[in-house]
Amino acid sequence: MSTKPPTRLAVDEKGYGRARSRSPSPSRRKKAHKSKRQEDGTLSKGHSDSGEQTLKEKSKDNDIFLLPSSDYQILGVLTVIALCVRLFKIYQPSSVVFDEVHFGGFATKYIKGKFFMDVHPPLAKLLITLAGWLAGFDGSFDFKEIGKDYLAPGVPYVAMRMLPAVLGILVVPIIFLTLKAAGNSTATASLGAGLVIFENGLITQSRLILLDSPLVTFTALTALAWTSFLNIHEQGPSKAFGANWWFWLAMTGLGLGATVSVKWVGLFTIAWVGSLTVLQLWLLLGDTKNVTPRLWFKHFLARVFCLIVIPLGFYMLMFAIHFLCLVNPGDGDGFMSSEFQATLNSKGMRSVPADVAFGSRISMRHHNTQGGYLHSHNHMYPTGSKQQQITLYPHKDENNQWLLENETNPDTGIEGYDTITPPNLVFDGATVKLYHISTDRRLHSHDVRPPVTEEEWQNEVSAYGYKGFEGDANDLYRVEIVKHLSDGPEAKKRLRTIQTKFKLVHVMTGCVLFSHKVKLPDWGFEQQEVTCAKGATLPNSVWYIENNEHPQLKEGAELVNYKNPGFFGKFWELQKVMWRTNAGLVESHAWDSRPPSWPVLRRGINFWGKDHRQIYLIGNPIIWWSSTAAVAIYLAFKAFAVLRWQRGYADYSFTNFRRFDFEVGVAVLGWGFHYFPFYLMERQLFLHHYFPALYFAIIALCQVFDFTTARIGALGLNRRPAIGWTIATIFLGLSIAAFTLYAPLAYGNPWTKAQCNRVKLFEDWDWDCNTFHNSLSEYDNVVAAPSGVLASTPAPVVTQNSQGSEGEPGAPNTTPLAEELRDAHQIPGAGVPERQRVVAQEERIEYRDQDGNILDEEQVKALEGKVEFHTRYETRTRLLDEAGREVPAESSRVAGPLVDGANPETPKVGPVEGGLPPRVDAETESDADAERGRAEASPASDGLHETQ
Repeated sequence: MSTKPPTRLAVDEKGYGRARSRSPSPSRRKKAHKSKRQEDGTLSKGHSDSGEQTLKEKSKDNDIFLLPSSDYQILGVLTVIALCVRLFKIYQPSSVVFDEVHFGGFATKYIKGKFFMDVHPPLAKLLITLAGWLAGFDGSFDFKEIGKDYLAPGVPYVAMRMLPAVLGILVVPIIFLTLKAAGNSTATASLGAGLVIFENGLITQSRLILLDSPLVTFTALTALAWTSFLNIHEQGPSKAFGANWWFWLAMTGLGLGATVSVKWVGLFTIAWVGSLTVLQLWLLLGDTKNVTPRLWFKHFLARVFCLIVIPLGFYMLMFAIHFLCLVNPGDGDGFMSSEFQATLNSKGMRSVPADVAFGSRISMRHHNTQGGYLHSHNHMYPTGSKQQQITLYPHKDENNQWLLENETNPDTGIEGYDTITPPNLVFDGATVKLYHISTDRRLHSHDVRPPVTEEEWQNEVSAYGYKGFEGDANDLYRVEIVKHLSDGPEAKKRLRTIQTKFKLVHVMTGCVLFSHKVKLPDWGFEQQEVTCAKGATLPNSVWYIENNEHPQLKEGAELVNYKNPGFFGKFWELQKVMWRTNAGLVESHAWDSRPPSWPVLRRGINFWGKDHRQIYLIGNPIIWWSSTAAVAIYLAFKAFAVLRWQRGYADYSFTNFRRFDFEVGVAVLGWGFHYFPFYLMERQLFLHHYFPALYFAIIALCQVFDFTTARIGALGLNRRPAIGWTIATIFLGLSIAAFTLYAPLAYGNPWTKAQCNRVKLFEDWDWDCNTFHNSLSEYDNVVAAPSGVLASTPAPVVTQNSQGSEGEPGAPNTTPLAEELRDAHQIPGAGVPERQRVVAQEERIEYRDQDGNILDEEQVKALEGKVEFHTRYETRTRLLDEAGREVPAESSRVAGPLVDGANPETPKVGPVEGGLPPRVDAETESDADAERGRAEASPASDGLHETQ
């Protein structure tokens, strides 16, 4: 009687396996049995791999609420250390840094309620705004450029920076608890927390008004909740649907919603959790012994609700708050449709007649490029025909008004249309002329190249004629209704306000009225170009009528208005605009980098530079390289394990082998989901995009450490916990040493050229060591304090205001923070020659006109109520000898004023369109430093795109 070879099953920690139809050789079977016996003998008591101990280990509850009190004490100490590291000199620098230009500016717009468009969801920006508002920020500061001073205008920038800083601090206890929830030792959890504390890149990002600290925090919260849920799930079906089970599953969904509401990078976190959820459901489906079909569907629906409905609901709630805050028109409404814009204050439109007739006064909008108005003004093209300009203008204006004429006018002229009863409606195929009401010229085109787009297939469009001139053949256009874009059967037959989408075909040349995203130069006021294109693409050649007035279409006439899109319509439209804008960020940036360089820390980002100090985003090389090595170790392990599994080895019968594969694999999967998708993106990318992936890489590093020191018995380290603590302490000490070496770049602290060059390991680490002084003592040779702290001299600038508004000059900043900074920065006598000392501080107010001329009291009094005053702060240092004589600064060894308090020239204020005076804000840097700052540090484009 023959016997079949025994079936061989390789089982992982979840119970799934693959049957092998061949029996291993006797030698291999003997080797596997020996290996298993050796592992069983070397395991510690808490990690035994035999019989009942295995079942007990698999059901071990790593509940983070049931940790020993010593763990909570260690957690508290680590959190306090993180607080000190993150908040150290958080007031430094006292000027705008990198993308604070964008995200601080968004806070201003939230407070003023001005609609803006950003490629990121609103949660983190709302939180930053809330922090600023609670600290008294009124939205008067515009954050418009890197290096702009915070102190003089009294911006509560420290409170706004505290929000990302506090969230950055929270990552420390979160990673500690996550590692404990995964079953790691306290030494491993402490190591992970310590690595997060002293990671230079995470420190730099969390101390500024930026989004990456909230992003990493909510990603970490999601990982904690999911790990805790896995802990309960692995205890068996009996634990399902309990209170803790529901709590951690719902918290995972809430974390996913918060993460994706900060940045769309949260979609990668959703993909990570989603893939593991699919694996869970697949394994539950195969557990026919414990999971019935009815129970499986209960698992499925619970996950749908918690991991889809809750995140989506939270995400939409953030946009609902976003819309409630932004009710006024702003820089971003030009990105949105006319229906969307009509929901903003003062952008709404009264209902107007639906039918369009000859003689109607109309305004036309472009259907595609953010719906600008067909516009003309009394300015000529500098080249080409040199006739009057035709542009696309995004705002309502009287120069958008046109009168719709027939091919031939009544005998009484264009005024005769008002008396025709009933008025003649405009049908598809009608030939029309457009008369510009404010300049008495008609829309015109001819075979002349446009001034900007000088292509053969483009003709210039101009306004031509004069009052009383009946026009010529080049003024004629044929109406062609685009039926599939028009709303309703009547709108497909004749022109109807809003509902009909149509093209205007030039009768003489056959070209089509066209506009695209090309801006005219300064002579065209940077408005959008309008041309007549031959073979124009449909979206850019479609127009519709928004406003319609006619004396014969009033009483009883059918009225129309924009449909209110409602919340869901606005929400979906904004998502599409964000997606298109995000995908369009393809221009290069001075400090962008590509994904292959991130894991090896090839290049950072220059955030800020001033006063011989610099903030440069660079990671801790010890932490980055070791975490990348841990990922590489796991990938090599996995490849080797798959090969051995295919060859029939029984490695997966060992608990530690399975647990290493699963636990480290979950972390590496999170790293991969947050890293590899960036290879598919052509948009601008920066080092900070790697931070979520870095977090998972640190977890993987800690888990590799834990298995090495606390679980694998072959090395014998699991029987000596002190060795694990020692190794963790040594490694953490090396990380702290590296942190200390690069800390000046994170905090903007004094540094020397020699110290800088000593730690600059690669040419790609392109911060400028020449920025720093030769010795630290040179930083002490400063008598003046930061701008607005000591000798703030308000110098209001007077500009003409046609509206007669009046402002008051501001007062110097005397907040407690300013006092603290004064004490910190003022070093009396440092570098001052003998017999010279600082004896007094002086404040005075000067009134200057737009040319910088000083005005006397009578002139100021005469201008009261007629002009607008803007405050400018300047700091000056005067040196006096003992006799009270002023000593020129050049003759002393005292450094001049801090760059923050330099004395720039008062810029000449020129007139602006609309009669509103330009605002002259406080300058905070010298011309040379400003030029260098623009060259060296510029905000990333992924924070703001409102360029139309």
